[in-house]
Order: sequence, then structure tokens, then C-alpha cells
Amino acid sequence: MHGYEGYEGYEGQEMLTESEALPGRDESILVPETHFVNGHPMQDPFPQGVQMAMFGMGCFWGAEKVFWIQPGVYSTAVGYAAGITNNPNYQEVCSGQTGHNEVVRVIFDPDTVSYAALLALFWQGHNPTQGMRQGNDRGTQYRSGVYVYDEVQRQQAEEMQVEFQEKLTSAGFPMITTEVLAAPTFYFAEEYHQQYLAKNPGGYCGLGGTGVNLSE
Repeated sequence: MHGYEGYEGYEGQEMLTESEALPGRDESILVPETHFVNGHPMQDPFPQGVQMAMFGMGCFWGAEKVFWIQPGVYSTAVGYAAGITNNPNYQEVCSGQTGHNEVVRVIFDPDTVSYAALLALFWQGHNPTQGMRQGNDRGTQYRSGVYVYDEVQRQQAEEMQVEFQEKLTSAGFPMITTEVLAAPTFYFAEEYHQQYLAKNPGGYCGLGGTGVNLSE
């Protein structure tokens, strides 16, 4: 399990109420202007015509690499989303007291790579049946999630979920636990988390798919 020094792991399996969450802060985390791997901007303005996608699929270190290596992906960033606390930091998210998920935000050129292709990477790149964990990483910050920016993305995500569930069921897996929600506020994670596996090639990844392929 990845984490900061002294972190023992959060075992809670229930989402927080607003009154239980940490308050957070007004100041956002500062991140580099450019992507460590490809040198493209990490924040707006992005080129005209690109689109956004957002996914939670366990440890965001490994999840980000799944996408930045894909042709047509312009930029990626890891962060926190779908929780309660404003501008949380990593220690707070790891405590389980923010409600946030570890996510990767993907900026992509739809003329080169389709949203459906990114969804396929998402479904096949982790195990979406595990509830509030991914492998040995346990806690609400490791839940599976697709955070959609419009109704077209929602429809594609839900249709592919049905298709993948049929294949998973045939392979003996339980029901998918992925949440499909309107894209919430994205809070950047700290600089050292951004493109972590490019900076630390031997670092922890934590992702493991089911071995079930959507195309088969």
C-alpha cells in the first residue's frame, strides 16, 4: 500500500457525511505548469477541441500511467475528487476523513483517441468489483469511479458497464461497484504525485485487472 511515512492504512468502508468530514482550506495545492513526461500544460488553457475524462481506479500513480502513454492523450494529472473536503492534502485523503477518491484527469484529443477507448482502458485496467478497495489498498479513496463531463460520456460509461458486467459474470466475478457520477471538482494532488511512475520507475503501482477483455 502506498502512503506517506507513518500511514497505517484506512480500513473504513463507509462514506462520510458532510458533518464528519475535515474542513479543508481555501488555498489550492500548487502543481508544475507542465507535464513531467510530455511537457504539455497541466492546467488550462488547453488546445481547442480537446476533451476531459476522469477516472478513479485505485492507486492514482499506476492509473495515471495507463493513460499518459496512450496516443491522443494530451495531458494527465492526478488528484482528489468526489468527496467533501475543500482542497484536501494527501494525508487528509489517506485518513479517510475527506470522502475523496484518488483520481486521474485525462485531457485527450477525440480525433485521435475516443472516449470509448479510454473507458475500455479503465474497465480492463483494474478490478471494478471490489467496493472500497483495489487489491491490497483499502479505503474509500480507492473506490472505482467514472466521473462524466456530459451525457454522452455517461451513456457510454453505463453501456460499457453493462457489457463488461456480462463478461465478468461469465468469468465468475461479482457485481461491478463502480460509481458513475457527474464530474465533481478536481483538486490537484501534490507535485510529487504527478507522473509519479515516470519520476520513480520502480515505484509502487497497485493496479491489477480481472483479465477479462472487452473485445473478446
